[in-house]
Amino acid sequence: MRIHSDLCKRKILKNLTQPYSGFMEGRKRKMLLAASSPKRTDTKNNIQVPSSHLNSITCENNEATSQKERSCYFKGDRNESRLGENFFNQPCIALAKALLGKVLVRRCADGSELRGRVVETEAYLGGEDKASHSAGGKRTERNTAMFMKPGTIYVYSIYGMYLCMNVSSQGEGAAVLLRSLEPLQGQPGMRQLRAQARRKATARPLKEKELCNGPAKLCQALAIPRLFDRRDLARDPDVWLETESDDPGFKGSLVKQPRVEGTKTAEVGDRGVVVAASRVGIQSHGEWAKKPLRFYLLGNQCVSVVDRAAERLALNGGHNE
Repeated sequence: MRIHSDLCKRKILKNLTQPYSGFMEGRKRKMLLAASSPKRTDTKNNIQVPSSHLNSITCENNEATSQKERSCYFKGDRNESRLGENFFNQPCIALAKALLGKVLVRRCADGSELRGRVVETEAYLGGEDKASHSAGGKRTERNTAMFMKPGTIYVYSIYGMYLCMNVSSQGEGAAVLLRSLEPLQGQPGMRQLRAQARRKATARPLKEKELCNGPAKLCQALAIPRLFDRRDLARDPDVWLETESDDPGFKGSLVKQPRVEGTKTAEVGDRGVVVAASRVGIQSHGEWAKKPLRFYLLGNQCVSVVDRAAERLALNGGHNE
């Protein structure tokens, strides 16, 4: 009876330990496989992950990226349509007018690009301009970019929550505010960025002309951050200005102005009649609030504020007739 009992005990113990040992062997196999697989660093979390797992993540990201709108302009490392240092090196008013019709480009982290045509600008002339951040030649930590070389980006905040993008020009402390854009490429991405910035679940969908029709909206739609301040617009890899492309994939529509009989010669920019009007939001700065230092393309629906009196002057060549 004792022999039979011992045999039963050994059999029971064997049955109990087999599943556990099999489980442990399975874990050992997985650990050995993981250890033998080449590992790469997950830079986001600073951990090591097996290559097989990383490849599956990369494929998913590539698939998502392929669905995003790719640039039809930027080929390789050379972009011949990009505006360089010479373009920005001109007086403030001249630069404000020259920027009209040019294209602002924002390259995103995934390689896709957002594009908008500049249709409205404001010139801030430096020390003499009472409405300028550099009025009286005052230099601060905030406005340092205005005193840097032409083409330097100046990004500042207003109301503690919105950003505005400017470009320095010739002249001590002079810069041009980019006030409005006409969306050309990447509108779905712009719409998503604007929706995130609005933070209103019940907000109505934005029309295309509303995506960039204001300096703060422009920065939201193109994801222009505060850290872009003091960067060189002529050399920066993430944001730049360029001339419009003749590429057939270009999605913009040119602004065509109707002929107006009986009018004098109007000032015409790259994409239409240029209107010179008073700047917006500086009413407390006396005579400087009335100076015609805001420039926009006549008839463009993306202009933030229309000035009918200034438009009549533009069509009449600057004469009240």
